[in-house]
Amino acid sequence: MNQYTKKLATLSTMMALAFSSSALQAQTVTIKFSHFLGTNHNFHTLVAQPWCAAIEKDSGGKLKCQIYPSLQLGGTPPQLADQVKNGVADVVWTSPSFSTGRFPRTEALELPFTLPPDGLAGSRAMWEYTQKFGMEDFKDFKVLAIFSASNVVISTASKPVLTAQDLKGLKLRSPSRFTSLFLSSLGGTPVIMPIAQVTEAISKGVVDGAMAPWEVLPATKVDEVTKFHMEGDAKQPGFSQTPMAVLMNKARYESLTPELKAVIDKNSGLPLVEMAGKVWDQGNSEARKKMTAQGNKVLIIKDVDYNAMKVASKSVEVEWVKQATARGLDGVKLAAEVHAIGNKYLVKK
Repeated sequence: MNQYTKKLATLSTMMALAFSSSALQAQTVTIKFSHFLGTNHNFHTLVAQPWCAAIEKDSGGKLKCQIYPSLQLGGTPPQLADQVKNGVADVVWTSPSFSTGRFPRTEALELPFTLPPDGLAGSRAMWEYTQKFGMEDFKDFKVLAIFSASNVVISTASKPVLTAQDLKGLKLRSPSRFTSLFLSSLGGTPVIMPIAQVTEAISKGVVDGAMAPWEVLPATKVDEVTKFHMEGDAKQPGFSQTPMAVLMNKARYESLTPELKAVIDKNSGLPLVEMAGKVWDQGNSEARKKMTAQGNKVLIIKDVDYNAMKVASKSVEVEWVKQATARGLDGVKLAAEVHAIGNKYLVKK
């Protein structure tokens, strides 16, 4: 082999290696996964990370994730839906309730006294309702999961709340518009603010307490500035609950090979819904035990007071039905269906 031939062979080998490396890189798809809470939150460690590990394993390494917690891609929680729609992120964890009016059919999931209070049963109910009645809200997205952040607990700093009358005049942090309407219907004053600001607001007397699920209270140290926590019976629909959504950019999903689409599908839908619901239940249970052990008081509302709150807050659903109907939806049907589906998943006595 002369010198020219040797050089040509070497060059051919280098080109083959470069092409092989390029082809391998082309086969690897990195999913940008954005959400609005920190790395210490259960969603990040027990939902997002395991989901990413599962799709990487099932794809033989062809799918990988880069997770961006705490809005590292910029923006605010209400902007997450547009970020994934526009391709800034490939997948986001957000809540439809962050964008008032944008997901009108899904709003039925926030109506008071409709769904089971726990994470798993509430998530199964939300997913069934969404599959049957809510998918038009998400036509611009690939829906990976809709699940429940579970029932809100009414936590107060100095005054125990056991009746609707006890809520009159109280200023409480509210996580969403429908929780605010629920509280207002009972004579309370809702204050919408990020959960990260609640502890300081309570300690300074800006608000008297907060409406939030159990699992978030220790993580934000709200348990350190509140003493009383009121909830309903586990066999009754919760006061109110927030739907959560894991959404994927539609074009990004469609660009995947059939093999990789199948991996996403296998790890999404009901399996992801149930995984998230179980994580919320686990977080709620651990938080409740921790707070009880440190001396906080857990209060269970009596049936007579629970029913009085249902009656007093019925106007929230009546008004929503009117608004939904005005937008061309069958508000009566959607409200009836969310009640029926919620009842299907309730723990029976």
